[in-house]
Amino acid sequence: MFNKSRKYGLMPIAVNIGVSAAGLIVCWLLISFAGTPVPATLLIGAAVCAAAEAGVVIAYRFFSLSAQVMSDEMNPQMGNMTLDLMIRLDLPVLILDDGGRVVWYNREFASRTGSKSVLYGKKFESFSPVPLSEVIAASLPDAKGEGQADAAPADGCIIETFGAFFAVKAYPTRSEESDFTITVWQDESDLIACRRLIEDEDTVVAYITIDNLEELLQYAQEKSRSAAAEVESILKDWADSVDGVFKEYERDRFIFLFASKYMQQFTEGKFDILDRVRQVRVGEGSLPVTVSIGISQLGDTLRDKERNAHAALDTALQRGGDQVVVRMQGDNLVYGGRSQSPQKRTKVRARVFAEQLAGMISSSGNVLIMSHLRPDFDAIGSSIGVARLCFYCGVPVNVVADLSGPDFIKCRERLSALDEYGGGIFVDASEAQDMLRSDTLLIICDVNNIKQFQAPDLARNAARIVVIDHHRKPEDEQDYLPEVAYIEPAASSASELVAEVLEHCLPDGTLTREEADLLLSGIMLDTKRFMRNTGSRTFGAALWLRQEGANPALAQELFSTDLDDLMSEATFESNAIIYRGCIAIANGDAGKAGSAARTSAAKAADRLLTVEGVSASFVVCAIDDTIHISARSAGQVNVQLILEKLGGGGHFDAAATQLRDVTVKQALEQLRAAIDEYLG
Repeated sequence: MFNKSRKYGLMPIAVNIGVSAAGLIVCWLLISFAGTPVPATLLIGAAVCAAAEAGVVIAYRFFSLSAQVMSDEMNPQMGNMTLDLMIRLDLPVLILDDGGRVVWYNREFASRTGSKSVLYGKKFESFSPVPLSEVIAASLPDAKGEGQADAAPADGCIIETFGAFFAVKAYPTRSEESDFTITVWQDESDLIACRRLIEDEDTVVAYITIDNLEELLQYAQEKSRSAAAEVESILKDWADSVDGVFKEYERDRFIFLFASKYMQQFTEGKFDILDRVRQVRVGEGSLPVTVSIGISQLGDTLRDKERNAHAALDTALQRGGDQVVVRMQGDNLVYGGRSQSPQKRTKVRARVFAEQLAGMISSSGNVLIMSHLRPDFDAIGSSIGVARLCFYCGVPVNVVADLSGPDFIKCRERLSALDEYGGGIFVDASEAQDMLRSDTLLIICDVNNIKQFQAPDLARNAARIVVIDHHRKPEDEQDYLPEVAYIEPAASSASELVAEVLEHCLPDGTLTREEADLLLSGIMLDTKRFMRNTGSRTFGAALWLRQEGANPALAQELFSTDLDDLMSEATFESNAIIYRGCIAIANGDAGKAGSAARTSAAKAADRLLTVEGVSASFVVCAIDDTIHISARSAGQVNVQLILEKLGGGGHFDAAATQLRDVTVKQALEQLRAAIDEYLG
């Protein structure tokens, strides 16, 4: 019985069991009640089972054949129904062959094209700005990630065509050994319009502060509020022009809320509000008033945007003010920064920072001090000044430096008479890594761009970091987080900032004469012997150092040069040209290697500023496989903004950059392009 079931392959096991059970019941009834002999009973039971099974098989085969006939009759009808559905579907449908050509389309697609001509044979790209391959790739489900049960669904591509936006999804298929792609187009215009409306009306937060009114008003006290009122009026008119909310939350500090759709208008105008404010003049010298603005489009909530806007304002101020910093996803945009910051008279911030720094040093297990690559006298002098503060606090300290640098060797010889600077206080980057602990304080002097650090990994690994610098903060985000950043772009040098800190912290006579000489040499270097970028605080710091024993003549000896250096500088100057009527550009081979060549290039850039009519100078020098550019400004041109376009940075009137994998000719072309972009 079961063998027959397997033969037919149609009867379920349950039917066989039921028929067998029925035969047994018939046999039991015949024997028990009719008295039928057993042989006859078995024959009758077998006959009943056979008849029942035959009946079931015949019935099953009949209904199976009937179902097959019905299925064969329905197949053409189902095909017709599917085709009719695709034709009448209110979504555009386009079927393409393996070459991306149209083989079929429905009425809705034809109506969307607005064309009455036949579309068969046309390429998919004739209807879509996005290639078919990209649409197919975007329609495939994402690969399953580890730990995921299902692949992520794909949404296809958003395509703008036929005067609307469509979400196009592709379905590759195969029929009769031919490949086809069915594309379904869904109109998303209303959804995208709503999304854009939400984005346009999204709130942008801006903080605005008047940079230098306090410093400028020392020349005209009686005009203090009139100048501030004029600036506030200009800012309010600017806010009213975009229906924004503008409120003063503190004296000379404002908050500005506006819709995101006006950001493009502001950026296209390069935030010309800076120029309008700069027209407000104060005092007999007609010094301009400037503002700094921090704007944030970054953040899911208003609280997040407010914090990011405040951080953007801090960045603008640390870069020297008179500029706008816009925080966006993954980047900071900077506008302005074309005026040099006046030096602040007040030393309140210096005093507060001095107390904070002394406290942080005293609570540390050890201190590491680091400056920039190829440290100059300002970097070395400021580092030595901070080291003296660590000695005074009784905390172990090490200075991380390039031990082979010529400037460092000169300074080390000057300090050799002092016991504190013997032994292993000076270490290189690899030794410093072994000294890093959880309670280590890393103090970085004369640099805030991690690309220029003596040991970048040291900053990435340190838990506590303090930055003391006078260079403007770079545009891009840095992958280290200082606990305290004392950045004053208006200061002449890092040595000036450190001297002010020491004046507040150290008792008279604590600083040695040799240390005072090095700090004074740092100020002299960055002010070109007190000829540029000086203020009352610069001379105040120099006066204090003089009282501590600094000797200008001994400090000047560190700048002595030999005949080879002089000839090297002359090589650059002999190749100088005047570009755009006010920019001196020189290039050549210094005939030296490494830091000596860079020093010659920097000195040549300084000397070119003495040429009549030159506002800025750039010296291009090839050193091994790197092109080094030194830049100097007389105060009218922000060379930092120019060299930032080439990946460099620095200060308003002194900057540098390095270019790799380019020739001198290519470097000059890039430099001229950056100058043209700056000058407009």
